[in-house]
Amino acid sequence: MRIIAGEFRGRVLKSPPDSKTRPTSDRLRETLFNIIAPNIGEDTRFLDLCAGTGAIGIEALSRGAAFVTFVDRSKRSCALIEENLDKLAIADERTEILGIEAETFSGREHSNSWDIAYYDPPYDADYSLVMHEFGANKTLLADDGLLVVEHHTKKSLPDLTGSIRRWRIVKQGESSLSFYERK
Repeated sequence: MRIIAGEFRGRVLKSPPDSKTRPTSDRLRETLFNIIAPNIGEDTRFLDLCAGTGAIGIEALSRGAAFVTFVDRSKRSCALIEENLDKLAIADERTEILGIEAETFSGREHSNSWDIAYYDPPYDADYSLVMHEFGANKTLLADDGLLVVEHHTKKSLPDLTGSIRRWRIVKQGESSLSFYERK
């Protein structure tokens, strides 16, 4: 895996040694960032939920995001994210890594919300609880924030859940990206 654009363009990230983590392909990451690039600025807070290797959040940092929160339940994934951040010499003040379940994280109140959230659980996971929290928990997503959910193309996600609505779906092979915003 490599960083596609920005400050760390071309740098290679360390990948997991096993096949338990399904990294987002370079092609899908490029498609994602082509769409969300106008939303990334010097004050952008980015959430990489079910972060795996951290490639999505690191790509956001490379493209100018101010701060990224990485959340993954796996201690190995959190250690791998830390290794990748250290390899790129990314300042600790620009990131936080939390080793907890996505459902636990999304169910909590937060003092600062995120401008862009990327949710990429295992494709066979139940997305409903986290999706519900994004629609109900006003401390997760900023008022003009964007939630992007990666899922298997055959998996059906709701167009509307609580206060968020889907406004776009992008399909690429077996993967799809669903884009949500506050209604």
